[in-house]
Formats: sequence, C-alpha cells, structure tokens
Amino acid sequence: MNISIHATFLPHDDPEASLAFYRDVLGFEVRNDVGYEGMRWITVGPGDQPGVNVVLYPPGSDPGVSDDERRTITEMMAKGTFASLVLSTADVDAAFEQIAGANADVVQEPIDQPYGVRDCAFRDPAGNQIRIQQQH
Repeated sequence: MNISIHATFLPHDDPEASLAFYRDVLGFEVRNDVGYEGMRWITVGPGDQPGVNVVLYPPGSDPGVSDDERRTITEMMAKGTFASLVLSTADVDAAFEQIAGANADVVQEPIDQPYGVRDCAFRDPAGNQIRIQQQH
C-alpha cells in the first residue's frame, strides 16, 4: 500500500494575516482561495511539493460544532494549543533568521533536541504552532 499526505487543515481567524504569513513569510504558493458566506478557505503549499497542501480554514464553519465547542476552539487557538504543523528544512538556523526577521511570533529559537533533531518554533497569526526541524 502506498499512502501519501494530500492535505492537512489549520484554522485561521484572519484570512489576510494567515495568507501573508504562509505566502510571504514561509514562501508557500497559494493554490486555492475560496470564499463562501463571508468565510474563506485558503489552500497553500510548498512550490516544489504540489501534492502537499495546507488548507487554512475558518474553525466555525463546521455545522456539527456547537457554540460551546467554537468557544473552546477559539480559546485554544489564542493559547496556541489547538493545532500545529511540523515542517522541515536543510538549514533550520537560516530558516529561523529569515522567518524571525519577518517579525513572526517566535516560540523557540533553534535548539538541538534530546530526541535527535535541531528545530525551532513559531506561532502563525491564528496561534497555530509551526515547528521547523532540520533535515538529516
């Protein structure tokens, strides 16, 4: 069996700020931008990986989510505990300098982790943790 990742979903609460972060700071290409009833779903991804997509979605859009659940999601997003994404790069220090230089919200500067990777972390405009690990 050969299964690959096609898309992952991260919530956003400000589509323009999220678009600026993923497109302008991380350098992802915009693959789709769909609006419906005042909400936007924006699909982005690395230019050299056309089959890998990150869909930035409005968290309140699922009709099966109750108002209490929406409040919980909003609270978790504000704390940065609702969603995360792990990316990789050949040079985490250079990536960190570039992203931090764009005034991204730094969570962790590059560090050698005891589990064998060097990584750093940021929060995107919606509070999602974006961890970047150095490729081996």
